Amino acid sequence: MKLSRFYDLVIKFGADRDPRKNKAAIKSYADTAILYGSADTQVKKILVGVDMEVGELLLAERIREMSGLDLVVAHHPEGRGYALLHEVMQLQVDLLKQAGVKEVVAQKLLNQRMAEVERRILPQNHTRSVDAARLLNMPYLCMHTPADNHVFCFLKSLMEEKKPKRVEDIINILSEIPEYQEAQECMVGPRLILGSPKRETGKILFEMTGGTEGPKEVMDKLYKTGVRTLISMHLSDEHFKKAKDANLNVVIAGHISSDVLGLNLLLDRIEKEESLEIIGCSGFRRVKRS
Repeated sequence: MKLSRFYDLVIKFGADRDPRKNKAAIKSYADTAILYGSADTQVKKILVGVDMEVGELLLAERIREMSGLDLVVAHHPEGRGYALLHEVMQLQVDLLKQAGVKEVVAQKLLNQRMAEVERRILPQNHTRSVDAARLLNMPYLCMHTPADNHVFCFLKSLMEEKKPKRVEDIINILSEIPEYQEAQECMVGPRLILGSPKRETGKILFEMTGGTEGPKEVMDKLYKTGVRTLISMHLSDEHFKKAKDANLNVVIAGHISSDVLGLNLLLDRIEKEESLEIIGCSGFRRVKRS
């Protein structure tokens, strides 16, 4: 298939799993882009990883020399996808609304957090890896929120099906998933970082998509809406302190392992449409479910 077809499928399937109610408003994702390469490039063999930067691009060049390679796929955004990461955080307004936070409050807090993330990213060297891809003439794409949308929907549906009563039940459920099992073997599996294993889960908020961590000031407001447990990829110390003050349980499913789960779910759907040869690196291991 053409590179443009690969990109279109990523956007299509990402929008299909988008947790927002208004699907018609979803046109694209700022953190997902063809960073280098012609849209007409034929794609058959791809190298996929969580973080694909200069070192991984050099690895890709070596693989291309030995056995051929058509495309490097990164999960975490690079280039303009990284520069515009703050834009996809708007998705979180809908998630907070669904949790019971008033829209005006959610939007105000997200505006502040988005501006903070934009300021943090602004001085970074955005084109470093893209320049390497250009010099190597290596087609290069990143797909972030579409994959994260898949892990969000997967875990939300799983927990709704399993109905965990206590926080420890969440850990047990996550530990049955292959991507999290592998993380456990690497000593970075799912864990409870706040609260007691025997506490009731209450209403659960899934922090799995929407660019990066949302506003820390929302923690006490979530508690007032009935949320008692967060299932997150990761949590900063500042967010941890606010969650602790709000008396929330926090389960860290795992950052890289959650990213890998989302990538696998998205790639499953792409491979139903088009045949691909996928090589994993940089934390990614292919697990097929279909």
